[in-house]
Parts: sequence; structure tokens; C-alpha cells
Amino acid sequence: MPKEKIRCSWCLKDDLYKQYHDEEWGVPLHDDQKLFEMLCLEGAQAGLSWYTVLSKRENYRKAFDGFDAKKMVKYNEQKVEALLQNPGIIRNRLKVLAFIQNAKAYLAVQKEFGSFDRYIWQFVGGKPILNRPATLKEVPAKTALSDAMSKDLLKRGFKFVGSTICYAFMQATGMVNDHVADCFKAKKG
Repeated sequence: MPKEKIRCSWCLKDDLYKQYHDEEWGVPLHDDQKLFEMLCLEGAQAGLSWYTVLSKRENYRKAFDGFDAKKMVKYNEQKVEALLQNPGIIRNRLKVLAFIQNAKAYLAVQKEFGSFDRYIWQFVGGKPILNRPATLKEVPAKTALSDAMSKDLLKRGFKFVGSTICYAFMQATGMVNDHVADCFKAKKG
């Protein structure tokens, strides 16, 4: 029988969490649309668990046209009301409206910087920060870098992008690698 991989303890709940941990979390992401999706989903997490959002991710992708910002900026009140009736997503008006506002801000950033990737990765100098904490207790909820990212995103019109959300986004997209030292993913990086 193969030996179970050692993973960060936060992901041991079930196979969905393990797969997310093993294949996505902490892996550098440079695709604009996927970065936008993750920023929106991290914002949807506000006040909830990441597991709640992760388990609804496919529903979000369907509901929000695959996070196609050009389509999302055209959503009208009728579309918003339909989204608020969708049991597959978190039906919070402020969060739904934030996704639409974030699509507008995202397109403006793409236009200004040439890509969202170029803009967002500048906060870490274009390369991942490898932390290697010994335990989850050593992992911060936010940092000076996430504070700076949050401040700049807010200035550009993004919503649900507080510093804690930005740090979680940085972890999820591999800008920061916080896999604990004994995790098999930490040993690969």
C-alpha cells in the first residue's frame, strides 16, 4: 500500500481539498482570466470558508460566463437578479455586484499594463516568495505586500480586496508559497 503524502493540515478534509492543494495552491499562475477568477472567488470567500467557495467553483464559472470580464461588464439588473436566485453560488448582492465592478477594473488594468498578470505580479517582483513555514501558525493572515496590493486594487475600483483576501489570493496563485516545511509540495519548490 502506497504511503500517504504529507500535506498541509488545512487540506485534509476531503479529496476536493487535497486535489486543490496538490494541483493549484501555491503554484505560480500567470493566466489573466484565471487570475481574475481567483481574485473574484477569494472575495466571495469573505466571511466564509474557502471550502464553501471551492465546492461552488464550477457553478460560479457557469454563472459568470467563465469569468469572461468582457461579458460580465455587460450584466444588467435582470442578470444580477438571476444570479441572486442561483442556488449554486453564494447569493450575496454585494459580492455579485463586486464581481461585475471587478470585471470593469480588471479590463482597465489590462489596458493600462498590457496584462493583469504583469500588474499583479509586480507586487512580488515577478517571482514567487518561498516562505517554508514550519507550521500553519507561522503563516500570516496578511503582510505589508498584501496591504500594498489591497490599497492599489481598491484605488483602481476593485471590491472585496482587503489585505487578508489579497494574501489568500497571493497564496492561491503562487505569488507566495506557504506550504509548510514537511509538506510534499514544499519539498518540490
